[in-house]
Formats: sequence, C-alpha cells, structure tokens
Amino acid sequence: MAVSYVHMVQPGRGFHKGNLSYVNFSYNGRRTNRLVFASMHTSDPKVDSLLDSVKWDDKGLAVAIAQNVDTGAILMQGFANREAVATTLSSRKATFYSRSRSTLWTKGETSNNFINVHDVFLDCDRDSIIYLGKPDGPTCHTGAETCYYTSVFDLLKQKEDEGDNLALTSLYALESTISQRKTELTGENEKPSWTKRLLLNDKLLCSKIREEANELCQTLENNEDKSRTASEMADVLYHSMVLLAQKDVKIEDVLQVLRLRFSQSGIEEKSSRLSQKPLDH
Repeated sequence: MAVSYVHMVQPGRGFHKGNLSYVNFSYNGRRTNRLVFASMHTSDPKVDSLLDSVKWDDKGLAVAIAQNVDTGAILMQGFANREAVATTLSSRKATFYSRSRSTLWTKGETSNNFINVHDVFLDCDRDSIIYLGKPDGPTCHTGAETCYYTSVFDLLKQKEDEGDNLALTSLYALESTISQRKTELTGENEKPSWTKRLLLNDKLLCSKIREEANELCQTLENNEDKSRTASEMADVLYHSMVLLAQKDVKIEDVLQVLRLRFSQSGIEEKSSRLSQKPLDH
C-alpha cells in the first residue's frame, strides 16, 4: 500500500531526516512544522500483516492510548489508522489520526513535547492500541502532565476542578503528598507532621532510612512472614521518597534509571559507575 501524506498539508520549505519529512504548513492561519511519513510503502511484510490483523472500525480507526513507560500514567487518548501506526513504528513518535482535520498528526509537532515510543501494544481483541513511551514534556494542551486530571467522584461531590488532580497510582500519590508537605514548610507555626519533621532534619531522615533498611533485612534473616516484609519495605520506600523530595529527584527519574539498566547485567552496570567516579588526587 502506497500513500503519501505530503498532499494533506500546504507545501512549503522543510527538511528531511531519513524517511521522515518535517514540512512547514499552514492550518487556520498558523504556520508550524509537521512530521510526515515521506512514503507509506511498508518494506516489512510482518508490519503489513500486523496492521491487517487490527480490527479497525468502519472508518478505519482504532483507539490509541499513550502511556508513560516509566510511571504507567495514561497520558492521552486519540485515534489512529493504519498509516498512523505505521508512522509511529517507523518514527518512534506517537502519531494519531485527526478526525476533525482528516489527516495524521504527531504529538509534539507544534509544542515539541513529543512522546518517544518504546513499544506498541495491542489489546486481546486487537481493536485498541497503546503507545508506550517517554514524553518530552507536558502532554495536555493545558500544560498538565496528562490529559486526565478531572476526578468523576470529585465532580459528583461538586468539588471545583482545579486541573491539578492527576490520576495517580499509590506511589505517585505518595510522592505528590510529600511534595505538598515540602511546599508547606515556609512560615508554618503549628506542630509539623512527621513528613515535615523529616524534611527539616537531614540527620533524622538518614537515620530513619538506615533503621528501616535494617529492619527490612531482619525480616529475611529472622524468617518473618510476608506481611511484615511488605510493611518494612513500605517504611523504607516512604522514607527514601522523602529523601528524594529533599533532593528534588522524582521517582520517575529513578524508574528511568532502572529501565535503562534492563539491557545490561548488574556487574556491567556497577563497573560503568566505578569508571565514571573521579580519581582521588
């Protein structure tokens, strides 16, 4: 199948990179760069077979969801046709099909907040798609990290939508709470919470991390039950995340480091760290 999408945009000057073209075009009086697939010839029959297996709807579309590869956060939902998926596989940039404009669009083509795709998943019925990737910046056009920040339960309670109540899993909800406690430190006269006490006292925080890590190890050494191990690990995780907040390090950064280590052995990774340490003089 050969389809060119260059005709769908107003031509102008641009530049090429590999089999991709960045073309200057005008839409509603606005000029921008659009990432387009220079040729929709698929040289890999496996890709053609895969795209044929997707259950496209009567308009040739399927739901496409972008998910953060490190946090698991659902970033956005759009629609994709076979050309959009083929473009995503080739460019590794999350690409969708705009139903209102009847053309492909790549997330980040105007904002530069691309979603760099690491893998693509199909559901069991093969009628929806997940782009698993790493965003370069906020995904939502409002500037929010994701497009999902409106809680239905809050709406039912008639709470005002503040735009910052992101759909967070337990780990990131904890990180958000710790971050909030840190912002509340200035000018507070009342008795601080335990989290605030830790944030105000580095020595206390480090002593608690060492204490909790030791108690976690004791659950193995003393053959304690699984619930005790889970409880002690929760303590280690909580106190460690307070330290991360104190150092302005996000848990997402930690998970990214772990992901990048997947492809190498622990011995290789440790050796690379040792080679990067400065020599003593």
